[in-house]
Amino acid sequence: MTTEIWQLSEDQLLADAAAVSHQIQLLEARRIALVAEIDTRVTREKLGFPGPAGWLTSTTLLTPGKANKILALARGLKNFPDIADAVNTGSISIDHAALILDFAETPPHDLPPEGRDIARAALITAATGPDARTGPLRAAITRLHDLYGGTTPPAEDTDRNELFASKTLNGRMIMKGDFDAITGEKLLTALSPLTAPRPAVDGTPDERSPARRRADAFGHILDRYLAANNRPTEGGEKPHVNLHINLRDLTDLTGSGNSTDDIADDETTRTATEPDRARDSDSRNGSGSGSGTGGDGAATPPTDRGTYRDVFGDGTTVGWLPWMGPLSRTTSRQLACDCILTAIVMDETGNPINLARTARTVTARQKRALIARDHGCAFPGCGTPAAWTEGHHIRHWADGGPTDLNNLVLLCGFHHRLIHHSDWEIVIADDNHPWFTPPATVDPNRQPRPSHARAGPHIA
Repeated sequence: MTTEIWQLSEDQLLADAAAVSHQIQLLEARRIALVAEIDTRVTREKLGFPGPAGWLTSTTLLTPGKANKILALARGLKNFPDIADAVNTGSISIDHAALILDFAETPPHDLPPEGRDIARAALITAATGPDARTGPLRAAITRLHDLYGGTTPPAEDTDRNELFASKTLNGRMIMKGDFDAITGEKLLTALSPLTAPRPAVDGTPDERSPARRRADAFGHILDRYLAANNRPTEGGEKPHVNLHINLRDLTDLTGSGNSTDDIADDETTRTATEPDRARDSDSRNGSGSGSGTGGDGAATPPTDRGTYRDVFGDGTTVGWLPWMGPLSRTTSRQLACDCILTAIVMDETGNPINLARTARTVTARQKRALIARDHGCAFPGCGTPAAWTEGHHIRHWADGGPTDLNNLVLLCGFHHRLIHHSDWEIVIADDNHPWFTPPATVDPNRQPRPSHARAGPHIA
């Protein structure tokens, strides 16, 4: 009979927590070994993804970054049994193993083979046990690269350049970079004239911190780049910011009074540059004495359970950005008020208003509408960014399938090929969104799966 946690003594609590932590280390090692075997034996058609990392992300709670780290360890540890043994016995952490493996796979240029073995053994020893710390381990690796990295000084070695840009759970962007001296000089030179403090008209000092001024300057540089005419194209178009909004919210934001038919007949690319429209919208949605608002103007939460039914669905925020995701009503109003925006008009189901075409290729307008509906690769569990996808004819063009939204779906290159060369089936269901039915080799019950953007919990 298992003792309840609250019944454990202090010593038992400490001992059990330590034992469980060790078991987690061993289980992580086993997962790496299993992924290594999956990577070797299970076909991509069976996985439904180019490799085990995508499959892990789609079937477990792992993030793409964590899944990719597991796969890298699974592949790399095969070549370094000493690191693998330390992982399999729970002697070193997975993060420290990844650091040592990276060093082992890309050692300093001038470090001889026997020196590499000695250095790797020393790093494993330094990473062993609960007293091991990441800082000294990284410092040792950096020192080895500085001593044996070749004739190029570290400050000038462009092979070390890295830039990480990751979305956070709350929808912000975290960036981390490591650049050579020349690239760093270019960045600081570009930022310099834009980071000087700017006092207000009345002489009030600029209260922004230096970090905030640099962030604002970086955004200004991006504005200038996206406004330039000589930037490269992607998917046949110059990169630009798209705001996806549904028909009801578009009417609320613009206050235009257009009917559904009026907007449906318009181009999908619309401009909203009149500040009065946003102010009119604010006055309609602000404080008042009608139902749904309290005496202080705050919205009164509805009590009907049905009101919350689609809280996890697609139509709950006024805006959506292809890369960053949901956008608040306030910021959407700001976009509609302060700049020219590309608005993809959606119906009440989150489906773009249909743009029928008889040409074989997907037009730029249709691609924008597909991005608004599918958000990226629609294959369940994939979600590759929309910029890296292509339109797929569900019923092939050669078989008479039209190039219409109800016969198109966004797929990344891998899943486009998978659909063409496997028994996966796609249909546009009654909700006007794609659904995927796996072959019996993947799911004997052949249970249809919603597209990646539509997956998730829905309150019944």
